[in-house]
Parts: sequence; C-alpha cells; structure tokens
Amino acid sequence: MDPALEKLSETVRDAGRSKRGLRLRGGGTKDFYGQALEGEVLDTRGYSGIVTYEPSELVITARCGTRLAEIEAAMRERGQMLAFEPPHFSQSGSGATLGGMVAAGLSGPRRLAAGALRDFVLGVKIMDGRGEVLSFGGQVMKNVAGYDVSRLMAGSLGTLGMILEVSLKALPVPIAEATLRLELPEDRAIETLNKWGGKPLAISASAWTAGELCVRLSGAAAAVAAARGKIGGELLDSAQGERFWAGLREQTGPFFRNDAPLWRISVPSATPPLKLPGEPLIEWGGALRWLFSHADARTIREAAKRAGGHATLFRGGDKSVGVFQALAPALTKIHKELKREFDPLGIFNRGRMYPDF
Repeated sequence: MDPALEKLSETVRDAGRSKRGLRLRGGGTKDFYGQALEGEVLDTRGYSGIVTYEPSELVITARCGTRLAEIEAAMRERGQMLAFEPPHFSQSGSGATLGGMVAAGLSGPRRLAAGALRDFVLGVKIMDGRGEVLSFGGQVMKNVAGYDVSRLMAGSLGTLGMILEVSLKALPVPIAEATLRLELPEDRAIETLNKWGGKPLAISASAWTAGELCVRLSGAAAAVAAARGKIGGELLDSAQGERFWAGLREQTGPFFRNDAPLWRISVPSATPPLKLPGEPLIEWGGALRWLFSHADARTIREAAKRAGGHATLFRGGDKSVGVFQALAPALTKIHKELKREFDPLGIFNRGRMYPDF
C-alpha cells in the first residue's frame, strides 16, 4: 500500500479503536456547508496528484487531495473541461480539492445543460470506517459494476467514507459562447425559460434576478448565432459574460453580497414564483431558486414542499432547524443502513448531514 494511504488507514483504524470522530477535510472551502463540524481534522491534501488523464477517452483520474485548479488547468490545455462547472468557493480558486468537490456534490450554472456532478463520476476508490480501501465503478461509462455506489459518494459530505480517488468524464470546451441579457419580470422569466427549454436552443446556463434574465449560449458558432437570433436581448461582451457566470458559480457576484441566511430551493422548473419574503435568484431554467431571507425555516420548507421540491439552508442562519430537509422514515432508514455498512463505528463526519447520524 502507498505510504500516504497506509498513514491514512492507520489514522482511521486508530480512531475506530478509540471511538473518536474524524472530520475529513481538504482545502476547507466547503466547511460552511452542512451541519456543525465535529471531530478531529483528518487532512486529505497529502494524498494528491493526477493518476491518469486520457483526453482521447475523455477520462481523468486523480487523488482526493489534488487541487481542483490543477485538474482544470490540465484539462484546459487539452481543450476540455468539467462540464458541470463545480464551484471552488475559495478566493483564489486554489484551495478546493477533488475529494471535497465530490463530497459536496455541488454543480454550477452549466448543470442546466450538461447534467449534475454525480452524472460525471465514473468510478471511485474510498477508505471505509475500518481503514480498508474499496473500489467501485470504472473509467468508462460502459463499465457499470458498482456505478451506483460511485455516484452515491457525490453529495455524501464524507459521511460514508474517505474519497481517495475519482475517475471523471471530461467534455470538450465549447467552440463558441455568448451571453444575452433581457429585462423580464419573475413570472415571465420562468415561463420563457421553460418555453425555451422545449426548443433546440444552445442554452447552457440561465439566471434571473431583480428583473434581469441572463442566458448563456454554448456550442458550434452557427448554433450560438441561430439561438441569438431567436432569443434576442442585449449581447454582453465576452469578458463581461465570463465575469457574470464566474460570479454566479463562486457566489461572488452582486446578488450574493447579502447578510441574510441563504436558502437553496429545488423545485420543478415550471413552478411559479414562490412569493417568499427576501431576495430571489433563479437558475437552471427555473429548477433552482436561491433565496436570501430571514423568514423562518418552516415557511420556506412548506413553500418548497407544496411546489414538489425541498429547501436547504445553504449559508448562515440557525442550523438547529436542520440544514437539510427532514427525510421520510423510509429514506432515513436507508441512510442509516448505508452509514452502518460503510462506517460501522460512526467515525466519519458525524452529524454533518443529519444531527443523529
């Protein structure tokens, strides 16, 4: 076994023997996300490096502590990208790691067209709560052995095991891109986005707030030009467009300069305005609603539930209300059984998703 792996394994086994909790941590850029942090920090950054990168096969494999910026730089050199646009949430972009990216399971603006992070996970290698190394999935989509377990790690917040290595699908960088801006009220913006969603338009991202709808077009030059003609609006220059989408992905844009608790609300895309108190921003064609609001958790969650969705307390606020919406009893049972299978002594990221496990 690799010496770095052996050291991690011994730390995990020792924690199991002493029944003390471990907090898995890479760059710490997602420390704000989830319930209160517990346990002794186990830094994963020592286990790093790109293991293999096959641009012709659109597959990259790297270790958990590898900086996300390093991975994306290597891919840019070959004209490729992580199409789900994972947020870094670090000022320079250098702190986020691959393991933390997968554990958080967050996708950026391009998720609208490309799919979510979990859709790009081809395989993982993890260390369970016994200190054993387990492998799931493969490096190609055709190899489906254990594929669901690989995807299960996306968004698990380190509660099931330490993500050691990940194989991800890459995609080519679009040949052409353009950002359009239109003035529309919230209800019209939602209706328009859903109407466009049923047409063959090269839309790769959308965002509405404060009466303005921005739409990013990506693809072949002819497809982008055709979509521009059908959508209309004001064309932003390329630098301005890039700044806007980067500010949305990293939550550094003007909308996010707010001290109120930030809610992340997932609903069906055609859901009308939720009419909740606060400042909203709509992404993903209407399916993701960000909301800065001082309204109580019950009000927000009941509105999301009525719409057929759920609400997560993303930043700030009182975490005693539960960061994630409560699970149905059957789902709670599944979560607990998975936790017992992968982490029988309950040492990894205790209570990070739900307070009681």
